[in-house]
Amino acid sequence: MEFWNNLWNVIWIFFWTFAFIAYLFAIFSVVGDLFRDHTLSGGYKALWLIFLIFVPFLTVLAYLIFRGGGMAERQARSAARAQDATESYIKSVAGQSPADEIAKAKALLDAGTITQAEFDSLKAGALT
Repeated sequence: MEFWNNLWNVIWIFFWTFAFIAYLFAIFSVVGDLFRDHTLSGGYKALWLIFLIFVPFLTVLAYLIFRGGGMAERQARSAARAQDATESYIKSVAGQSPADEIAKAKALLDAGTITQAEFDSLKAGALT
């Protein structure tokens, strides 16, 4: 009989641990969504945060009911902006392909801006 009591205690502890971790995820998700939402004024954000501090469970539940529908949209927009910023940064630091560099050097050679030796040097540098 003592074994079953201990087993149920362990199961009960696992259940409450899972519930607590899920609750923390919900709180962090709500706080992240509050700071991500640019349409909500600062006063309303502060009000939501005050309620999160003093009545956390009910506030998370109310937030998910009233504003939960837009959470996925705001997160998707934020992820898209981050992806665009990452891609533009990579494009800015990656430079150009060797073919583009050789074409620019050829245009400079044709315009007489650089000599054939300089063109060959730029071409060799672009290919390495």
